[in-house]
Amino acid sequence: MSIHEYLNNYRLILDGSMGTYFQALVNKADALCEMGNINMPETIGRIHREYIKAGAKLIRTNTFAANKAVLKTDTEGQVRIIEAACRIAKEAKNEKLSEFSPLWIAGNIGPIPEDASTEEADILNEYKLQCDIFIREKLDAIHFETFSSLKYILQLIPYIKEKKRDIFILVSFSLDKNGYTGAGISVSRLVEQVTEIDGLDAFGFNCGIGSGHLLKLLKRITLPENKYIYAAPNAGYPEAMQNRMVFMDNAEYFAENIKLIADIGIDMLGGCCGTTPEYIKGIVANVSVENPVINRRDIRKKIKSQALSIKKNPVEQLLNSGNKVIAVELDPPYDSAVDKVMECAHQLKSLGADIITIADSPMGRSRVDSILMSIKIAEDTGMNVVPHICCRDRNMISMRSTILGAYIHGIRNLLIVTGDPVPQANRTSTTGVFDYNSYQLMEYVKEMNKEHFIDDPIIYGGALNHRRGKVENIAKRMQGKIEQGAKFFLTQPIYSREDAERIRILKEMVDTKILCGIMPLVSYRNANFIKNEIAGIYVPDEIINRYDPDMTREEAENVGVSIAKEMIELLDPIADGYYFMLPFNRVSLIEKIFKN
Repeated sequence: MSIHEYLNNYRLILDGSMGTYFQALVNKADALCEMGNINMPETIGRIHREYIKAGAKLIRTNTFAANKAVLKTDTEGQVRIIEAACRIAKEAKNEKLSEFSPLWIAGNIGPIPEDASTEEADILNEYKLQCDIFIREKLDAIHFETFSSLKYILQLIPYIKEKKRDIFILVSFSLDKNGYTGAGISVSRLVEQVTEIDGLDAFGFNCGIGSGHLLKLLKRITLPENKYIYAAPNAGYPEAMQNRMVFMDNAEYFAENIKLIADIGIDMLGGCCGTTPEYIKGIVANVSVENPVINRRDIRKKIKSQALSIKKNPVEQLLNSGNKVIAVELDPPYDSAVDKVMECAHQLKSLGADIITIADSPMGRSRVDSILMSIKIAEDTGMNVVPHICCRDRNMISMRSTILGAYIHGIRNLLIVTGDPVPQANRTSTTGVFDYNSYQLMEYVKEMNKEHFIDDPIIYGGALNHRRGKVENIAKRMQGKIEQGAKFFLTQPIYSREDAERIRILKEMVDTKILCGIMPLVSYRNANFIKNEIAGIYVPDEIINRYDPDMTREEAENVGVSIAKEMIELLDPIADGYYFMLPFNRVSLIEKIFKN
């Protein structure tokens, strides 16, 4: 009977951890179990037999770290160790076959370490070497275990299947508690990717995560029907004890969680770090393995077909209404004096603005946090708020915490930008983080929407620098952000027919909502400053020439209002709305602009 045939009628139980169990048996925290294939074959064979006796129907060769970098050996030494591992596993299988039939062996392959000195071609060839040995040894399956991406897997699967079409291929990924691999790929994205891979028989998750957290993550995703699903969490999270990493003995708790995991519709179950034969015995005792696969598929269909009641986002409704949307940016204060900003917010509400956006420390100078300022404005005024969030000031951990905190306070809209760099004078004392750029942060929020906010997702947009090179290249960048979930774009201020024409072309090339930037210049000095010191904003000379250094404040403001009205009229056939940037938070300009 093949593994495929067995899985049509039964759940398949795999073994547990070879590495941590071996270290416990030999009482050495740094013992490399793969060397045991040569130095302690009796111990390796004993471990295999104990897992089989506990109820495992598929055991893995003791080759997880059997690569040259970890073994510190050459190719000849590596081949000798892998072949010894295959021989030991086969002996254990043959010894127990009559009592525990059916029984299969998978060649186990872990990630090969990479650094700046390694070449991808060499790494790929080493993976192929390991696969070749397992195929030559006539093993039933190959398990790529604890991977963080599909970087090499996509090339290895067709390589393997071409040599042995019926070999069973399983790929499992290591996750953190939040559901991300070491490469930053989310559990949802992995499911999407592996579902489309021809030749891959099964995939799943192991290592880095305990059974309780894995259960929560698996409940959030829709499991595909075209792949078998594998789950093998760690026993828990270890603690350091006398220079050893020790896992708690929680086999009963583990087995209870594995039963709940199985009930989601998981086909293959096992254990990773910290699990022993007692853990596998607990799985066999608690989980029914004789469930027809049709029942598991029904479970998946039920999960997939559950209708989600997604709340309607007011900002998204405004953008899709067909009416011109009015968004106004306010700069938060440099200190705790927020009365002026709050007064401006209330004025904008009375003037009929649709959205207030809050800049995130523009020009790299510290101001009140944009999200906290937005929360206060939303709570005090009831206005729709769109805080800007930039990648300059927060690392990955802080960014996630910030977004989660914003969400629980009702923030459902963001403008995601890379952010202005730290000013040159401050770089010796202040560093920019930039763990993300705007594309990557959008992708991150997209994954958070799928995993945490699925019934009330965050709507986000991006900044549009419409003068940044060729229109075709700008459209390509916009499309990239749309693919990462961006719903709208806010442009830089527009002061010319040339810029308006570029926006028109972009609207034809990219299907999205664009709010066109309007910034009334309020003095001759202000106009020259924007023209000469703010990157990305084009102010033609004819605009500058409409101002005079001797103008009064009112006269200069009136010129700025006139130019703003002209731009609005010019952009009317193109724009989905307008994004007002008001120098010095002069909200009175909005009233002047829309005054008949």
